[in-house]
Amino acid sequence: MSSLISTQLLHQQSWKVMAPKQPNTGLFVGLNKGHVVTPKELAPRPSARKGKTSKRVHFARSLIREVAGFAPYEKRITELLKVGKDKRALKVAKRKLGTHKRAKKKREEMSSVLRKMRAAGGGEKKK
Repeated sequence: MSSLISTQLLHQQSWKVMAPKQPNTGLFVGLNKGHVVTPKELAPRPSARKGKTSKRVHFARSLIREVAGFAPYEKRITELLKVGKDKRALKVAKRKLGTHKRAKKKREEMSSVLRKMRAAGGGEKKK
């Protein structure tokens, strides 16, 4: 039963794939009939840059990070990542931030910070 449904879905989806649109030929008939025109160049919409931080905001956030440092939960995440407990770090981040997506982003951010510290050589603590 399930194989029958999967083959039906496969056949339904195969006809939905369309070939790229060809430019008009200037003829009255045929698949590409119609007047030949050059497409108008449109400026990008302001909504297209949604979510992308500007230079000023990026600079301000990096300055604040430099002055304030990391929050205690971020320090805990970095410690867990140093030991190699990525899953536990993700759980801690999710608990603090609320969603899985935000937690994954935070874990990646903290691991990149660790990588930069190791590359710079300033990540070692004195005992």
